[in-house]
Amino acid sequence: MRYEHFPAPSFTHLRRLTDAGGLYEHALGTTPRREHGYCVDDVARALVVVCREDGPAQDDLREQYLSFVLAAQDADGRFRNRRGTDLRFLDAPSVDDCWGRALWALGTASADPRALAAFERGARWRSPSPRATAFAALGAAEVLSRRPGHGIALDLLAATPAAVGRPGGPEWPWPEPRLAYANALLPEALLAAGAALDAPALVADGLRLLDWLLDVQIRDGHLSLVPAAGRGPFESGPAFDQQPLEAAALADACARAHELTGQDRWLTGISLATAWFLGDNDAGTPLHDPESGGGCDGLERDGRNENQGAESTLALVSTLQQAAARLPARALRAAG
Repeated sequence: MRYEHFPAPSFTHLRRLTDAGGLYEHALGTTPRREHGYCVDDVARALVVVCREDGPAQDDLREQYLSFVLAAQDADGRFRNRRGTDLRFLDAPSVDDCWGRALWALGTASADPRALAAFERGARWRSPSPRATAFAALGAAEVLSRRPGHGIALDLLAATPAAVGRPGGPEWPWPEPRLAYANALLPEALLAAGAALDAPALVADGLRLLDWLLDVQIRDGHLSLVPAAGRGPFESGPAFDQQPLEAAALADACARAHELTGQDRWLTGISLATAWFLGDNDAGTPLHDPESGGGCDGLERDGRNENQGAESTLALVSTLQQAAARLPARALRAAG
Protein backbone atom coordinates (compact mmCIF):
# COMPACT_ATOMS: atom_id res chain seq x y z
CA MET A 1 0.00 0.00 0.00
CA ARG A 2 1.45 3.35 -1.07
CA TYR A 3 0.23 6.81 -0.13
CA GLU A 4 1.21 9.70 -2.38
CA HIS A 5 -0.59 12.22 -0.17
CA PHE A 6 -2.61 12.39 3.02
CA PRO A 7 -5.83 14.27 3.72
CA ALA A 8 -5.93 17.64 5.42
CA PRO A 9 -7.57 17.79 8.85
CA SER A 10 -11.29 18.45 8.56
CA PHE A 11 -13.46 20.10 11.20
CA THR A 12 -16.75 19.26 9.50
CA HIS A 13 -17.73 16.34 11.73
CA LEU A 14 -16.37 18.02 14.84
CA ARG A 15 -18.79 20.87 14.14
CA ARG A 16 -21.58 18.34 13.60
CA LEU A 17 -20.95 16.99 17.12
CA THR A 18 -20.85 20.48 18.65
CA ASP A 19 -23.78 22.59 19.77
CA ALA A 20 -24.31 25.46 22.18
CA GLY A 21 -23.92 23.13 25.16
CA GLY A 22 -20.62 21.53 24.20
CA LEU A 23 -19.24 18.60 22.22
CA TYR A 24 -21.28 15.40 22.24
CA GLU A 25 -19.26 12.43 23.40
CA HIS A 26 -20.91 9.71 21.32
CA ALA A 27 -22.43 9.30 17.87
CA LEU A 28 -24.54 6.68 16.11
CA GLY A 29 -22.82 6.64 12.77
CA THR A 30 -22.38 10.37 12.21
CA THR A 31 -25.44 11.43 14.24
CA PRO A 32 -24.71 12.87 17.70
CA ARG A 33 -26.16 10.83 20.57
CA ARG A 34 -27.50 13.69 22.64
CA GLU A 35 -28.73 11.43 25.42
CA HIS A 36 -25.13 10.81 26.51
CA GLY A 37 -24.30 14.49 26.94
CA TYR A 38 -20.85 16.04 27.07
CA CYS A 39 -17.60 15.55 28.99
CA VAL A 40 -14.52 17.62 29.77
CA ASP A 41 -12.31 14.76 28.57
CA ASP A 42 -13.46 15.36 24.99
CA VAL A 43 -13.94 19.12 25.10
CA ALA A 44 -10.41 19.57 26.47
CA ARG A 45 -9.00 17.44 23.64
CA ALA A 46 -11.01 19.54 21.20
CA LEU A 47 -9.60 22.77 22.66
CA VAL A 48 -6.05 21.47 22.17
CA VAL A 49 -6.79 20.60 18.54
CA VAL A 50 -8.43 23.91 17.59
CA CYS A 51 -5.68 25.90 19.34
CA ARG A 52 -3.17 24.30 16.96
CA GLU A 53 -4.90 25.88 13.97
CA ASP A 54 -3.64 29.19 12.61
CA GLY A 55 -6.05 31.89 11.54
CA PRO A 56 -9.60 32.71 12.61
CA ALA A 57 -11.48 29.79 11.01
CA GLN A 58 -11.88 27.89 14.29
CA ASP A 59 -12.09 30.89 16.63
CA ASP A 60 -15.73 30.21 17.46
CA LEU A 61 -14.96 26.62 18.46
CA ARG A 62 -11.95 27.79 20.48
CA GLU A 63 -14.11 30.19 22.49
CA GLN A 64 -16.89 27.66 22.95
CA TYR A 65 -14.61 24.87 24.15
CA LEU A 66 -12.64 27.18 26.44
CA SER A 67 -15.88 28.43 28.02
CA PHE A 68 -16.93 24.82 28.66
CA VAL A 69 -13.63 23.92 30.35
CA LEU A 70 -13.73 27.07 32.48
CA ALA A 71 -17.29 26.27 33.58
CA ALA A 72 -16.21 22.77 34.61
CA GLN A 73 -13.62 24.03 37.08
CA ASP A 74 -14.54 24.11 40.76
CA ALA A 75 -13.57 27.10 42.87
CA ASP A 76 -10.80 25.02 44.46
CA GLY A 77 -9.20 24.32 41.06
CA ARG A 78 -10.36 20.74 40.44
CA PHE A 79 -12.66 19.75 37.56
CA ARG A 80 -15.98 18.08 37.01
CA ASN A 81 -16.19 15.87 33.94
CA ARG A 82 -19.72 15.00 32.89
CA ARG A 83 -22.32 17.55 31.76
CA GLY A 84 -25.90 16.88 30.77
CA THR A 85 -27.81 18.59 28.01
CA ASP A 86 -29.47 20.72 30.71
CA LEU A 87 -25.94 22.17 31.19
CA ARG A 88 -25.64 20.90 34.75
CA PHE A 89 -22.46 19.09 35.74
CA LEU A 90 -23.28 15.64 37.07
CA ASP A 91 -20.22 14.56 39.08
CA ALA A 92 -17.98 15.78 41.87
CA PRO A 93 -14.74 17.71 41.27
CA SER A 94 -11.68 15.47 40.98
CA VAL A 95 -8.04 15.25 39.93
CA ASP A 96 -8.73 12.35 37.59
CA ASP A 97 -8.02 12.34 33.84
CA CYS A 98 -10.47 15.20 33.29
CA TRP A 99 -8.27 17.38 35.54
CA GLY A 100 -5.16 16.47 33.57
CA ARG A 101 -6.78 16.94 30.18
CA ALA A 102 -8.29 20.25 31.26
CA LEU A 103 -4.85 21.52 32.33
CA TRP A 104 -3.38 20.34 29.03
CA ALA A 105 -6.04 22.31 27.19
CA LEU A 106 -5.75 25.40 29.39
CA GLY A 107 -1.99 25.41 28.99
CA THR A 108 -2.39 25.16 25.23
CA ALA A 109 -4.84 28.08 25.33
CA SER A 110 -2.81 30.05 27.90
CA ALA A 111 -2.31 33.03 25.59
CA ASP A 112 -5.81 33.85 26.85
CA PRO A 113 -5.57 35.28 30.42
CA ARG A 114 -8.70 33.34 31.45
CA ALA A 115 -7.08 30.06 30.50
CA LEU A 116 -3.82 30.91 32.26
CA ALA A 117 -5.59 31.85 35.49
CA ALA A 118 -7.60 28.62 35.44
CA PHE A 119 -4.44 26.61 34.75
CA GLU A 120 -2.75 28.20 37.74
CA ARG A 121 -5.68 27.33 40.02
CA GLY A 122 -5.75 23.72 38.86
CA ALA A 123 -2.01 23.06 38.64
CA ARG A 124 -1.52 23.43 42.39
CA TRP A 125 -3.18 20.04 42.83
CA ARG A 126 -1.44 16.68 42.39
CA SER A 127 -3.06 13.50 41.10
CA PRO A 128 -2.20 9.89 42.01
CA SER A 129 -2.90 8.92 38.39
CA PRO A 130 0.15 8.70 36.09
CA ARG A 131 -1.89 9.61 33.03
CA ALA A 132 -3.72 12.51 34.66
CA THR A 133 -0.33 13.87 35.73
CA ALA A 134 1.11 13.32 32.26
CA PHE A 135 -1.75 15.22 30.60
CA ALA A 136 -1.26 18.06 33.05
CA ALA A 137 2.47 18.07 32.34
CA LEU A 138 1.81 18.71 28.65
CA GLY A 139 -0.22 21.74 29.65
CA ALA A 140 2.59 22.96 31.89
CA ALA A 141 5.03 22.65 28.99
CA GLU A 142 2.70 24.76 26.85
CA VAL A 143 2.59 27.46 29.53
CA LEU A 144 6.40 27.49 29.72
CA SER A 145 6.65 27.86 25.94
CA ARG A 146 4.96 31.24 26.36
CA ARG A 147 6.11 32.17 29.87
CA PRO A 148 9.60 30.77 30.58
CA GLY A 149 10.24 30.42 34.28
CA HIS A 150 6.56 30.13 35.23
CA GLY A 151 6.84 28.73 38.75
CA ILE A 152 3.60 26.76 39.00
CA ALA A 153 4.22 25.06 35.65
CA LEU A 154 7.80 24.21 36.62
CA ASP A 155 6.67 22.74 39.95
CA LEU A 156 4.15 20.53 38.18
CA LEU A 157 6.76 19.28 35.71
CA ALA A 158 9.21 18.62 38.55
CA ALA A 159 6.62 16.30 40.11
CA THR A 160 5.95 14.48 36.84
CA PRO A 161 8.76 11.86 36.71
CA ALA A 162 7.88 10.36 40.09
CA ALA A 163 4.21 10.14 39.13
CA VAL A 164 4.75 8.78 35.61
CA GLY A 165 7.59 6.39 36.38
CA ARG A 166 10.96 5.66 34.81
CA PRO A 167 12.11 2.77 32.58
CA GLY A 168 12.61 -0.67 34.09
CA GLY A 169 14.58 -3.68 32.89
CA PRO A 170 15.34 -4.53 29.25
CA GLU A 171 12.66 -7.22 28.85
CA TRP A 172 9.82 -4.98 30.08
CA PRO A 173 10.99 -1.39 30.47
CA TRP A 174 7.48 0.00 30.72
CA PRO A 175 6.86 1.61 34.15
CA GLU A 176 3.53 -0.24 34.56
CA PRO A 177 2.77 -3.98 34.67
CA ARG A 178 0.77 -3.68 31.43
CA LEU A 179 0.24 -1.23 28.63
CA ALA A 180 -3.11 0.46 29.11
CA TYR A 181 -4.47 3.48 27.16
CA ALA A 182 -2.94 6.59 25.61
CA ASN A 183 0.35 4.85 26.31
CA ALA A 184 2.68 7.18 24.41
CA LEU A 185 1.49 9.97 26.68
CA LEU A 186 3.82 8.73 29.44
CA PRO A 187 7.10 9.01 27.52
CA GLU A 188 5.91 12.29 26.02
CA ALA A 189 5.44 13.71 29.53
CA LEU A 190 9.00 12.67 30.42
CA LEU A 191 10.26 14.37 27.26
CA ALA A 192 8.35 17.55 28.10
CA ALA A 193 9.61 17.54 31.69
CA GLY A 194 13.19 16.81 30.66
CA ALA A 195 13.25 19.60 28.11
CA ALA A 196 11.69 22.16 30.47
CA LEU A 197 13.86 21.24 33.44
CA ASP A 198 17.07 20.89 31.40
CA ALA A 199 17.31 17.29 32.56
CA PRO A 200 18.92 15.16 29.80
CA ALA A 201 18.37 11.96 31.80
CA LEU A 202 14.61 12.47 31.67
CA VAL A 203 14.74 13.10 27.93
CA ALA A 204 16.78 9.91 27.52
CA ASP A 205 14.22 7.96 29.58
CA GLY A 206 11.36 9.31 27.49
CA LEU A 207 13.11 8.45 24.24
CA ARG A 208 13.90 4.94 25.47
CA LEU A 209 10.29 4.25 26.43
CA LEU A 210 8.91 5.75 23.24
CA ASP A 211 11.37 3.80 21.07
CA TRP A 212 10.36 0.55 22.79
CA LEU A 213 6.65 1.37 22.56
CA LEU A 214 6.91 2.10 18.86
CA ASP A 215 8.82 -1.12 18.21
CA VAL A 216 6.36 -3.36 20.05
CA GLN A 217 3.46 -1.92 18.04
CA ILE A 218 4.93 -2.51 14.56
CA ARG A 219 3.86 -5.71 12.85
CA ASP A 220 4.59 -6.53 9.20
CA GLY A 221 5.52 -2.92 8.54
CA HIS A 222 2.38 -1.29 9.96
CA LEU A 223 1.08 -0.31 13.37
CA SER A 224 -0.61 -3.05 15.37
CA LEU A 225 -1.87 -1.00 18.27
CA VAL A 226 -2.37 -2.03 21.88
CA PRO A 227 -6.09 -2.91 22.11
CA ALA A 228 -8.60 -1.39 24.49
CA ALA A 229 -8.02 -4.27 26.94
CA GLY A 230 -4.31 -3.44 27.15
CA ARG A 231 -1.32 -5.71 26.69
CA GLY A 232 0.97 -7.46 29.17
CA PRO A 233 4.54 -8.72 28.90
CA PHE A 234 3.61 -12.14 27.52
CA GLU A 235 0.84 -11.08 25.15
CA SER A 236 1.27 -10.46 21.45
CA GLY A 237 -0.85 -9.16 18.61
CA PRO A 238 -2.70 -8.61 16.57
CA ALA A 239 -5.46 -7.89 19.02
CA PHE A 240 -8.62 -5.84 18.73
CA ASP A 241 -10.49 -3.44 19.63
CA GLN A 242 -7.73 -0.98 18.61
CA GLN A 243 -8.50 2.62 19.50
CA PRO A 244 -7.70 5.79 17.50
CA LEU A 245 -6.56 7.43 20.74
CA GLU A 246 -3.49 5.17 20.73
CA ALA A 247 -2.41 6.29 17.26
CA ALA A 248 -2.93 9.94 18.12
CA ALA A 249 -0.94 9.72 21.35
CA LEU A 250 1.88 8.03 19.45
CA ALA A 251 1.89 10.73 16.76
CA ASP A 252 1.99 13.48 19.41
CA ALA A 253 4.84 11.85 21.29
CA CYS A 254 6.84 11.23 18.11
CA ALA A 255 6.33 14.86 17.09
CA ARG A 256 7.80 16.02 20.39
CA ALA A 257 10.67 13.55 20.10
CA HIS A 258 11.44 14.82 16.61
CA GLU A 259 11.35 18.41 17.84
CA LEU A 260 13.92 17.54 20.52
CA THR A 261 16.21 15.29 18.47
CA GLY A 262 15.64 15.98 14.77
CA GLN A 263 15.83 12.22 14.15
CA ASP A 264 13.88 10.74 11.23
CA ARG A 265 12.93 7.75 13.39
CA TRP A 266 10.18 9.89 14.92
CA LEU A 267 8.86 11.07 11.57
CA THR A 268 8.42 7.40 10.75
CA GLY A 269 6.26 7.09 13.87
CA ILE A 270 4.01 9.95 12.74
CA SER A 271 3.79 8.40 9.26
CA LEU A 272 2.83 5.00 10.68
CA ALA A 273 0.13 6.55 12.87
CA THR A 274 -1.30 8.47 9.91
CA ALA A 275 -1.21 5.38 7.71
CA TRP A 276 -3.06 3.39 10.41
CA PHE A 277 -6.05 5.73 10.01
CA LEU A 278 -5.89 5.42 6.23
CA GLY A 279 -6.06 1.63 6.22
CA ASP A 280 -2.50 0.38 6.72
CA ASN A 281 -3.45 -1.63 9.80
CA ASP A 282 -4.23 -5.17 10.94
CA ALA A 283 -7.66 -5.23 9.26
CA GLY A 284 -6.69 -3.30 6.13
CA THR A 285 -9.57 -0.93 6.86
CA PRO A 286 -9.53 2.89 6.86
CA LEU A 287 -10.85 4.60 9.96
CA HIS A 288 -10.90 7.97 8.22
CA ASP A 289 -14.26 8.82 6.65
CA PRO A 290 -13.51 11.34 3.90
CA GLU A 291 -17.21 12.14 3.38
CA SER A 292 -17.97 13.16 6.98
CA GLY A 293 -14.49 14.24 8.03
CA GLY A 294 -14.88 11.99 11.07
CA GLY A 295 -12.96 9.10 12.54
CA CYS A 296 -14.46 5.68 13.27
CA ASP A 297 -14.53 4.45 16.86
CA GLY A 298 -12.31 1.40 16.66
CA LEU A 299 -10.55 -1.19 14.52
CA GLU A 300 -12.09 -4.67 14.71
CA ARG A 301 -10.84 -7.97 13.35
CA ASP A 302 -13.34 -7.84 10.49
CA GLY A 303 -13.42 -4.10 9.90
CA ARG A 304 -14.30 -1.05 11.96
CA ASN A 305 -16.80 0.36 14.39
CA GLU A 306 -18.84 2.66 12.16
CA ASN A 307 -19.76 5.12 14.91
CA GLN A 308 -17.85 8.41 14.79
CA GLY A 309 -17.66 9.81 18.31
CA ALA A 310 -15.73 12.79 19.59
CA GLU A 311 -12.63 10.97 20.90
CA SER A 312 -12.04 9.11 17.65
CA THR A 313 -12.68 12.12 15.44
CA LEU A 314 -10.34 14.26 17.53
CA ALA A 315 -7.69 11.53 17.39
CA LEU A 316 -7.91 11.54 13.60
CA VAL A 317 -7.76 15.34 13.34
CA SER A 318 -4.85 15.53 15.78
CA THR A 319 -2.84 12.92 13.87
CA LEU A 320 -3.48 14.61 10.54
CA GLN A 321 -2.35 17.90 12.10
CA GLN A 322 0.95 16.32 13.11
CA ALA A 323 1.38 14.82 9.63
CA ALA A 324 0.61 18.13 7.93
CA ALA A 325 3.07 19.97 10.18
CA ARG A 326 5.97 17.53 9.94
CA LEU A 327 5.72 15.27 6.91
CA PRO A 328 6.36 16.53 3.37
CA ALA A 329 3.25 16.10 1.22
CA ARG A 330 4.74 13.15 -0.63
CA ALA A 331 6.72 11.61 2.18
CA LEU A 332 4.07 9.54 3.94
CA ARG A 333 5.53 6.12 4.56
CA ALA A 334 5.39 3.73 1.63
CA ALA A 335 4.86 0.07 2.44
CA GLY A 336 4.76 -3.12 0.47
